[in-house]
Amino acid sequence: MNTHGQNPAHGSAHPPAGAGPRVVAWEVTRRCPLACQHCRAGAKDRAYEGELTTAECLRVLDSLAGFGRPMIIWTGGEPMYRPDILDLVRGATARDLRSVMAPCGTLVTREALLALKDAGVAACSFSLDGATAEAHDAFRGVAGAFANVTRAMDVAAEIGMPFQVNTTVSRLNRDTLPAIRAEAVARGARTLDLFFLVPVGRGAELRDLALSPDETETVLRWAFEMDRLGPIRVRETCAPQAVRIWHTLGRPGHPPAGCMGGRGFVFISHTGVLQPCGFLDVPSGALRDFGFDFKRAYDASPVFRDLAQPDRYGGACGACAFRTGCGGCRARAYAATGDYMAAETSCPIAAR
Repeated sequence: MNTHGQNPAHGSAHPPAGAGPRVVAWEVTRRCPLACQHCRAGAKDRAYEGELTTAECLRVLDSLAGFGRPMIIWTGGEPMYRPDILDLVRGATARDLRSVMAPCGTLVTREALLALKDAGVAACSFSLDGATAEAHDAFRGVAGAFANVTRAMDVAAEIGMPFQVNTTVSRLNRDTLPAIRAEAVARGARTLDLFFLVPVGRGAELRDLALSPDETETVLRWAFEMDRLGPIRVRETCAPQAVRIWHTLGRPGHPPAGCMGGRGFVFISHTGVLQPCGFLDVPSGALRDFGFDFKRAYDASPVFRDLAQPDRYGGACGACAFRTGCGGCRARAYAATGDYMAAETSCPIAAR
């Protein structure tokens, strides 16, 4: 499985209460050819029951078009496993919904990527978690994963498909981040997005490999400096304390967004269940139960109402001056405590 995919909303303010999401990450299938160590879903290369049909997906698109017109991240699993993926992308385009995609790379060919581009995919993200084939393949659990994803990047560059590189940051690769960045630059990526490990799903087994609060801060300071230097942008995801650090450093480069889970960002599972994000596995409304009316499901969810009230966050997060902009990683808080409103654990302030 790939990580969240594109995250173009970095630096944007959170939407006002009652507003619809700006970004929807849609796991259109859970099936995946990889066996990644950190996979939030424990995805496997097999068919999954209960996935939304083509007709159901088009009904969801109709509903999204009438509720804020969010950008859609087609993700999985491997979204290219869906035999109707071109129909879904065309359906989004016809409804004036912008599409980006997070393929694993295994199924990418020049013809397939050209078809997706013609259907309306505006950009892709590709995950690269090691600077060498040995390191990347070990993390992704399949031999040849590095060759496949770098080939996919080369194809994207050849056909003029903008793309970014997503990297899951842990103690396994923190020291090789400069080399991973260099690889992203060499391949023609526009952005390097650092996804800080959230220990959920298979990733729960990697809990000891998650960066400490101080280690996280060191990497974030490096990311801000690299973003300032260019030639590509460097962003962060699942490290909302970047908001505080950005202010502390005098606001270098582009502003970070903080935690967007349920606050401008919504995840749709392969069976049509809403979640605040892919890493926060708290069911927040089943679209089938609401007649595929996304707005009704979203508005009825107590989870989304909770997350819109940062003053109610627990512990240090609720008292922090940056609670509105940062918010703390709600998925990390839930993984550590079972309470998505609790203080999270990757921030030095919350960890004291």
